[in-house]
Amino acid sequence: MSSVSEGRFMSSFVPSITPTARRTTLLTGDGVRIEAVYTPCTRGSGAAVDEGSAGTAIVVAHGFTGSVDRPAVRRAAEVFAQRAAVITFSFRGHGRSGGRSTVGDREVLDLAAAVAWARSLGHGRIVTVGFSMGGSVVLRHAALYTAQDVPDPVRTGSTAGAERVVRRTGAHAGRTEAHADAVVSVSAPARWYYRGTAPMRRLHWVVTRPAGRFVGRYGFRTRIDRRDWDPIPLSPVEAVPLIAPAPLLIVHGDQDPYFPLDHPRMLAEAARGTAELWLERGMGHAENAADESLLTRIADWTAAA
Repeated sequence: MSSVSEGRFMSSFVPSITPTARRTTLLTGDGVRIEAVYTPCTRGSGAAVDEGSAGTAIVVAHGFTGSVDRPAVRRAAEVFAQRAAVITFSFRGHGRSGGRSTVGDREVLDLAAAVAWARSLGHGRIVTVGFSMGGSVVLRHAALYTAQDVPDPVRTGSTAGAERVVRRTGAHAGRTEAHADAVVSVSAPARWYYRGTAPMRRLHWVVTRPAGRFVGRYGFRTRIDRRDWDPIPLSPVEAVPLIAPAPLLIVHGDQDPYFPLDHPRMLAEAARGTAELWLERGMGHAENAADESLLTRIADWTAAA
């Protein structure tokens, strides 16, 4: 693999389609160590392998203050594993991963490392499923990792050069080894710096103020980078038109306290008819609000997309 080689996986070698759950540490393109867990498909013997390929793997991107060991993330992994192998990981600054959270910017490199690991295990088809912050990351990742004729974010350790090309030309960026074959974004924002709800105003306080970052570190076990975005990354709504032809599913609850329904509708409109939109009655925000029924329907969609 060229974008994230076997040598960048910091654990011992993992054979293709390992039969048991395996925890490892990945190294991102900018040198951050990321904890990750591989869970094989639980749907009967050999279900992870189909028609001569290694089958599908679902890579789960959690929300802000989440981690690979949070109950909601493990619940999602268990449901998804009934349909495919699953990789979960902790974004930088979360859980046992190194670095500091950039709240959706350089986290694209974390997701790319997890996708590349899935391919190194032999999986021929990768679906990314992101929640909230992770939902914005899977959208940007899908826009940045589909071709090889512009700067490679994994190799350079930066998304800035690739995003400049995307904005200027509308071309896709990144390397095919780290690309997703289908994308599911749950409870994601459409645009940056949104402060229209009380929970988002509190989140901005946590991210932007020294006292807030102290609360984030010791109250939510999330280490947050104090630096502002420079440059400002491609927004989710800017990324969405670049995802096709990969299938895209946008899921949002009508009781989401963070992002009202104009966010998913804006994302769906930006897709210009190439995305499927599910507005879930009574659902709140992200993985904590996703019940087993919804997770099962998402898993079925990833299999059929």
